Amino acid sequence: MKYSADKLTRIYIKMREAIRDKEDEIKSVKKQQETVVEKLLALCEEQDLDSLRTPSGTVSRRVQTHFGTSDWERMYDFIKENDAFYLLEKRISSTAMKEFLEDNPDLMPVGLQANRKYIVSVLKPRKK
Repeated sequence: MKYSADKLTRIYIKMREAIRDKEDEIKSVKKQQETVVEKLLALCEEQDLDSLRTPSGTVSRRVQTHFGTSDWERMYDFIKENDAFYLLEKRISSTAMKEFLEDNPDLMPVGLQANRKYIVSVLKPRKK
């Protein structure tokens, strides 16, 4: 079955709106879920428990730690001085690399891979 560009655009916009509606519902449920998590954490804290088994399931409490820095220049120096490059995650900033390559067309890092694909954006017509 063949569809016109107009029909495909209308279908796409309806799907995007349906997703947006579901996202609003999901946000509401996630907010409620956060409240339940806070109450479960408080319960674990009050009873000094890291695990709690109930007929409905087991609740586990653990510490999750994320690290950041307010001074990247000194952090890079620290990493270099201590030969601790393993502390960094292996990911290249797409925006920064694109800009670097545009500014330095004669430099190409060995092993650099670029995956490109076309994407489509669909905008709803604006009311005049």
